[in-house]
Amino acid sequence: MAEIIQEEKGKGGKKKPRKGDAHVDMTPMVDLMSLLITFFMLTAAFSKPKVMEIVLPEKIRKDEKVEPPKIAESRTLNIILGPNDKVFWYPGKADPAVTVLQETDFSATGIRQVLLDRNRALFKKIDDFEQKVLKGEIEIKQDSVQNAIKQLKKDDDTGPIVLIKAYKTSKYKNFVDIIDEMSIVGIARYTFTDISWIEENLVNAALGIAPVAQAPAK
Repeated sequence: MAEIIQEEKGKGGKKKPRKGDAHVDMTPMVDLMSLLITFFMLTAAFSKPKVMEIVLPEKIRKDEKVEPPKIAESRTLNIILGPNDKVFWYPGKADPAVTVLQETDFSATGIRQVLLDRNRALFKKIDDFEQKVLKGEIEIKQDSVQNAIKQLKKDDDTGPIVLIKAYKTSKYKNFVDIIDEMSIVGIARYTFTDISWIEENLVNAALGIAPVAQAPAK
């Protein structure tokens, strides 16, 4: 706030201002800064970063011999992330003479519906459990709900085993989208793996692109 300058009468009755140095009171500004600092400290404390949890398999050492897990072909679902937000999928094992890719997208009636149809039994178990917790039929601590759901997924032996692969022109955004779909539908077992030359040719055929040459044997 500026200081008020008082007037005083001089000779002849004329008024002249009292001379003095200009002064601005900074006290209100200090109070305002204190309030702003408190506001930003509180908002920063309550703002938590959003993270995505991904469980990856343990890294195998170079000289370690590990037998690959046996996967039932009937439960295997292959998902290929294609260009322009396209998604291709097929069940079982890739066979260039038999396998036909099914094309879909990331809409609610797209790949989500495909996953839901194959994971309906586990999805229903998880949904029934959550409804009973909300209604109070099951007394459990809120921190233990996610652990209980993880156990339901671990005990599941009917749901699909999803193998996710990326085409060479797929987008990173689709990588995040497919993880979201796994979480929404409650897929218990899924992993990311490299696309094979057979699958790449299947995608090329679906897109009308010339096939690639077979990878040489190592």
